[in-house]
Amino acid sequence: MQVEKYYYDNKIVKAFAYATMLFGIVGMLVGLLVAIQFYLPAATFNFAPTTFGRLRPLHTNAVIFAFVGNCMFMGIYYSLQRLTKARMFSDTLSWIHFWGWQAIIASAAITLLLGYTTGKEYAELEWPIDIAITLIWVVFGINMFGTILKRRERHLYVAIWFYIATWVTVAMLHIVNSIEIPVTLFKSYSWYAGVQDALVQWWYGHNAVAFFLTTPILGIMYYFLPKAANRPVYSYRLSIIHFWALIFLYIWAGPHHLLYTSLPDWAQSLGSVFSIMLIFPSWGGMLNGLFTLRGAWDKVREEPVLKFFVVAVTCYGMSTLEGPLLSIKSINAISHFTDWTIAHVHIGAMGWNGFMAFGLIYFLVPKMWNTSLYSKKLATNHFWLGTIGIVIYAIPMYWAGFTQAQMWKTFTEEGTLKFQFLETVTHIIPMYVTRSIGGVLYLVGALMMVYNVIKTIAKGSFIANEAAEAAPLVKNENHGREYWHRVIERKPLMMLVVSLILVAIGGLLELIPTFLVKSNIPTIAQVKPYTPLELQGSDIYVREGCYTCHSQMIRPFRDEVARYGEYSKAGEFVYDHPFQWGSKRTGPDLAREGVGRLKKTDSWHYNHFLDPRLMSPGSIMPSYVFLLENTLDTSSTAAKISAMRTIGVPYPEGYEQIANKELMTQANGIRIGLKMDKIETPAIAEVVALIAYLQRLGKDISTVPKEPTASK
Repeated sequence: MQVEKYYYDNKIVKAFAYATMLFGIVGMLVGLLVAIQFYLPAATFNFAPTTFGRLRPLHTNAVIFAFVGNCMFMGIYYSLQRLTKARMFSDTLSWIHFWGWQAIIASAAITLLLGYTTGKEYAELEWPIDIAITLIWVVFGINMFGTILKRRERHLYVAIWFYIATWVTVAMLHIVNSIEIPVTLFKSYSWYAGVQDALVQWWYGHNAVAFFLTTPILGIMYYFLPKAANRPVYSYRLSIIHFWALIFLYIWAGPHHLLYTSLPDWAQSLGSVFSIMLIFPSWGGMLNGLFTLRGAWDKVREEPVLKFFVVAVTCYGMSTLEGPLLSIKSINAISHFTDWTIAHVHIGAMGWNGFMAFGLIYFLVPKMWNTSLYSKKLATNHFWLGTIGIVIYAIPMYWAGFTQAQMWKTFTEEGTLKFQFLETVTHIIPMYVTRSIGGVLYLVGALMMVYNVIKTIAKGSFIANEAAEAAPLVKNENHGREYWHRVIERKPLMMLVVSLILVAIGGLLELIPTFLVKSNIPTIAQVKPYTPLELQGSDIYVREGCYTCHSQMIRPFRDEVARYGEYSKAGEFVYDHPFQWGSKRTGPDLAREGVGRLKKTDSWHYNHFLDPRLMSPGSIMPSYVFLLENTLDTSSTAAKISAMRTIGVPYPEGYEQIANKELMTQANGIRIGLKMDKIETPAIAEVVALIAYLQRLGKDISTVPKEPTASK
C-alpha cells in the first residue's frame, strides 16, 4: 500500500502553549490580589476596576477560559493530529481560532474591569462577546471535525471521544444560558428570571466545570499520560464505561448547587441522586489513569512530567468524590455559602487543571524544540512548590468553612444566636492570610516553569512542520465481526449525535417542567416590579459584583430564619433578571435588608459605602467612594424598562416615557432624607439608586426578621 507523507502543524500548538503560560500567570496574579483583599481591603486602592466584585469574575474567567482554555486547545491540536494521522483541516481556521480566542480573552478582561457584566457566574461576559465566543467555537468545531473526517487512522481513540463531547456540550450550554435581551452595546438582561434563571445558570455553571474543565482534560490525560509513561492505557473497556456514563450523568447534577433554596424539591433531589452516581464513572477514569502507570513507578520518581500527571489525576479523583458528597443535603447544609466550597473548587483548579497544564507544557516543549528539558531539578522543585502551595491553600479554607458553618449555627443556652455575622468573618482572617501564602508558593512555581521553558527553547530548534507518514484510510474496509464500540469509533458524526442526545436528555427533563409547570414557581400577589430607580440600583449592584460576597437566599434553617427573617419563596424572584442568590457569604444575606430589624437608615448605607469600617468595625468590605461621586446614567432608563417588559415584567405600555420622572421623585426623597442626617448628595448620584434597591429588598414579603441581640 502506498504511504503518504505529510506534516504536523506545531506552530499553532506553540502559540497556544505561549498563551497558556501567559494567562496562567495573569490569572494567578489576579487570584493572589483578591486573596489579599480578604484581609487587606485597602488593596482595592479605592479604584473601581480593582474592587473584589470586579476582579473576582476576571480571575475566574482568566483561569477557566484563558489558562485552561488555551491549555485545552494546545493539547487537542497536538494530539488530534497524531491520533488521526493528519494535519489540521485548515491552517487558516487554526489561526482564526487562536487569535479570535485571544481577542475574546482581551475583551473579557477590559469589559469585566469596566463593570460590564451579566452577573451570571462563569458566564459574566456581555452579549457581543457571547456571540464572538459562539462564532469562534464553530470555527474550532469545523477545524476539529474536518481533521477527523480526513484522518488516516480508522478508529477514533478515546481522547477524541472526549473532545467531541466537549465541543457539542459546551456549544449547547453556552447558547442556552446566554439567551438574553440587549439593552445597550454592553448591557443586557437574562431572558430567564428568578428560580428559572438559577436553574439554567447552575445547569450551565456545573457543566462548564464538567465539559470545559474536565472532559477535554480527560481526553488529554488519555493521550499524554500513556505517552509520557510509554505504556498503553490500562483498560479500553473501562474507558468506554468512563466516557458514556460520565457525559450522561454529569448533565443532571447542576441542581445540587441549589439545595435548600427556592428551587422545587424534585429538581434538588434529582441533582443530588445523579451527583452521587457520578462517583463511579469519575473514579473509573481516575483509576484507569493511575493503573496505566503500573510497573512505571520508577519512571514517575524520575520524570517531573509524570509527577505532575499523577497528582493531577489524584486531585481529579478527590474533587469528583468530594463534589458528590457535597450534594448530600446534610453535608451541603454545612458547606454551602462557606469557604469549604472555595477549597473544593481550588483542589480541582490548581491540582487537576493546573498540574495537567504544567505536565503538558513540560512534555511538549522539549519535543517541539527537539531537545531535552533545561532542568529536571527545577521542574521537580516546581512540582513540590506547587503541591505544598495547594495544601497550604486548601487546608485553611476547609478550616474556615467548618468554622463559618459552626459559628453561623451556634445558639446560646437562652436560644439566641451566639455570634454576630461580622464575628464569623473576622475570626477566620488568619486562614485567609495562610491561603494567600499557598497562592504565592503556587505562583512562584509557575514562574519557575516559565524560566525553565525559556531556557529549554533557547537550547533547542523549533520543528514548525513535523514530518510524518502513514497509509491512507481505506473506507468500507471489511474487518469481519468487531466489538460493538469499534463500529461507533469509525463514525465521528454518529458519536457527535449520540453525545448530543445523551447530554440533552438531562437538561430537557430538568428545565422543561420548571418552565412549563406553573406550580413549580407559585406567584405571590404582593411582589411587584422594581421602580425605575430601584432597577437602576439593581444594575449597579450587579455591575459591582455584590453577589460575589452577598447572597439573597434565606434557607429554611433555624439559624438563618433567626438571623435574617422568613425563609425565601420561589415567587419572590420573578422580576430578577438575573437572579441574585449568590454562592458565597463573605457578607451577610441581603434578602430582607429593607425590612424589620435588618432595615438600616439611608444614611447608614451611605456611610457604609463611604467607609464600611465606620459602620461595621472590622469589616473587610472595600470602600465604594466612587459610587458617591458617579452620576447615574438616566438616559438608559427607558430602554431598560422596555427591555424588561419584553421579557415579561408587567410594566404598563408607555411607562418608559414617565420612568425618569418617577425615578427623580424617589431619588429626591432619598436625597432629602440624607440631608436631614447632614449628608449632602445629588439625587442622581449612583449611591442613591443603590440605596433605593437595598431598601426594597424583602419589602414585598410581609415578614419581620427575628434575630435576637447576639452575645459574645
